Amino acid sequence: MQADTQTLIHRIDVGLAERSYPIHIGRQLFSALPTLLTELPKQLCIITNATIAAHYLKSLQAALPNSATIIVHEIADGEHAKSITSYAEVMDALIAANFNRDCAILALGGGVVGDLAGFVAATFQRGVDFYQLPTTLLAQVDSSVGGKTAINHPGGKNLIGAFYQPRAVVISTDCLATLTARDYACGLAEVVKYGIIYDAEFFAWLEQNTDTLNAREPEALTYAIGRSCEIKAEIVAADEREQGLRALLNLGHTFGHAIEAEYYTSWHHGEAVAAGTMVAAQYMLQQGELANTDYQRILSLLQTFGLPVRAPQLTEAQWQQRMQRDKKVQAGRLRFILPTRIGHAELRTVTDWSSVWQAINAVTETTR
Repeated sequence: MQADTQTLIHRIDVGLAERSYPIHIGRQLFSALPTLLTELPKQLCIITNATIAAHYLKSLQAALPNSATIIVHEIADGEHAKSITSYAEVMDALIAANFNRDCAILALGGGVVGDLAGFVAATFQRGVDFYQLPTTLLAQVDSSVGGKTAINHPGGKNLIGAFYQPRAVVISTDCLATLTARDYACGLAEVVKYGIIYDAEFFAWLEQNTDTLNAREPEALTYAIGRSCEIKAEIVAADEREQGLRALLNLGHTFGHAIEAEYYTSWHHGEAVAAGTMVAAQYMLQQGELANTDYQRILSLLQTFGLPVRAPQLTEAQWQQRMQRDKKVQAGRLRFILPTRIGHAELRTVTDWSSVWQAINAVTETTR
């Protein structure tokens, strides 16, 4: 990470040739926007929700150019807001305001806001600039980086979307002070993922710094977010459209999305990913391809961060139906991201459903 020692702003660059962009990480960065984002156009649309707006909208508006025409569009809070209806409402607002191709979209919020705002930017006037201002740990280390944009369909999560990169990502770590313990833990699930799939030393650092991370200590947070973003930037630069390496970022997600789909009112994304990660780890443990010591370390770290390590009860038919809709499925065959050791994972096609079902059962709650 590059760091400006005077302002303590860390910068990471996502290398995508002419579509490269910076990730800025630091404290109270909304006030620094005039120096970080020097090329904002004259028409700006802030997409957010009421919860986030109450905390950060005024400070963001105060940092934007006085000469700009600014509209604010608030969506509902929660995954259900990432819908075709919400998308159409934003489009209506942009058209009513006479915004043109020189406008920019500012995504102020978590993953739902960022995904929706990015898809709006990708499709309004065939593509306009957008900027990610993530306010949750989950969005800061995952969804705000890499250019995946999407809305949901009744048939499945993220089925309508586009790869569309932001112009910049601005991560202000002080936003995390307002997160609930549950939402904060959900972000840590994605942080742990990076250690499992890519960086054993980072995983060990997380094990050694659980207390400071649980306490949301700024220095530890900045490092954890920065290293997570570095790893994702390296992976995205090598495989922007998920043809190979980038698929590793979906560790636990195939199982997790099935849990989310069936328990969308009671399970959050990070919680589902944590439980899904344990199913994947259990499968490899049973196959003799993941050492029990590594399995126990993954289990312990997720538990220490207050994350669920057991999946909720779903029928075999529910698991199969939901996972068949996963975007990694090819020719009807299930493909999973599976850890072989801490610091390394692989994309595998699995044809023996009985072994998958055995792993699911091994980590499923016996009661709800």
